[in-house]
Amino acid sequence: MNYKVFDFNNVIHEKNRLLILTLLLKCEKMSFSELKENLNLTDGNLVSHLKVLEDNKIIEIEKRFVGRKPKTFYKLTKDGKEKFLNYLNDLKNFLIFVGGIYDR
Repeated sequence: MNYKVFDFNNVIHEKNRLLILTLLLKCEKMSFSELKENLNLTDGNLVSHLKVLEDNKIIEIEKRFVGRKPKTFYKLTKDGKEKFLNYLNDLKNFLIFVGGIYDR
């Protein structure tokens, strides 16, 4: 019997990056502190995941001053949003496929 092989985007598929992208898809733009608070990650851990996403052009950074304090915001790029939505579609198809195996 032949089974379809699913090739998930490994940059997105990592748990913490998947959570980051889910928040950014829902909220459009979030600050570093908002991401950190929602994900309960250390500064270093969050920075490393954000860097991977930025290096792969999935997210972009916006730095600006709020009052007199610098603040960093993150949002999905147009290409990043498309990649993430494709990933979610692939995941949905995988779950449908797996469900079909168990329905036998």
